Amino acid sequence: MYVCVCKAVTDKQVAQAINQGLCSRRQVMECTGAGGVCGKCSLSIKAMLDEKCQNRAMRAQAA
Repeated sequence: MYVCVCKAVTDKQVAQAINQGLCSRRQVMECTGAGGVCGKCSLSIKAMLDEKCQNRAMRAQAA
């Protein structure tokens, strides 16, 4: 699914950037090329970051 329609960036590309350790929307946008046109993808990227960070925190607590 496209996260950024303007730049044709998919959710898989965003997830890969997040899995590489990127922690902010700005970092993900710079890495993937998303953003900079209409800005609608910013909220989707934030949601993906929030979900991944929550999962990381839960795993850290379990360890």
